[in-house]
Amino acid sequence: MLPLLIEFFDGDEEPDGGVRVSTQGETIVVTIGDQTHELSREAARGLQDAIGDAMTRKREFLHTAGEHREDGKYVVSRRSADSAGNTKVFESFANLRRLFERLPAEFTADDVSRTGITGSRRHMLVRHFAEHPAFDCSITTRNPLTVRKTATSADPGSEGESDSATAD
Repeated sequence: MLPLLIEFFDGDEEPDGGVRVSTQGETIVVTIGDQTHELSREAARGLQDAIGDAMTRKREFLHTAGEHREDGKYVVSRRSADSAGNTKVFESFANLRRLFERLPAEFTADDVSRTGITGSRRHMLVRHFAEHPAFDCSITTRNPLTVRKTATSADPGSEGESDSATAD
């Protein structure tokens, strides 16, 4: 996704995907496809902040949390945990998605441990898969903690985040 670096923008450019950003005096003109929007610098800064918040926000679920960091990494943690022993850092959300896809149709923490993840992090990940809307699965038993994938699967590139109000 193209970040809007409006405050540091110094001319016309067309980076990718038919997105064009230019200035006309104190107005920022953003063209995406065939739609053009004019924004004041104040409105553009607000948009930039909103995009930044959406790209780096932390979502809390019942037992776990997921955080998109500025460096592109995705961090799974125990909700309200403050030690590194309660987190697992992935290079990207796509890497977490690939881990989920490699797991069997029904899996436990033991299945997660076969991927090299150890200790309490494996249970945390099983719970996170069940809690996060991007992963089409649910907990079937609590002892041992077992998750079953449903017949349909979410879009592999999607994170299922259409309503941020459901995150809390």
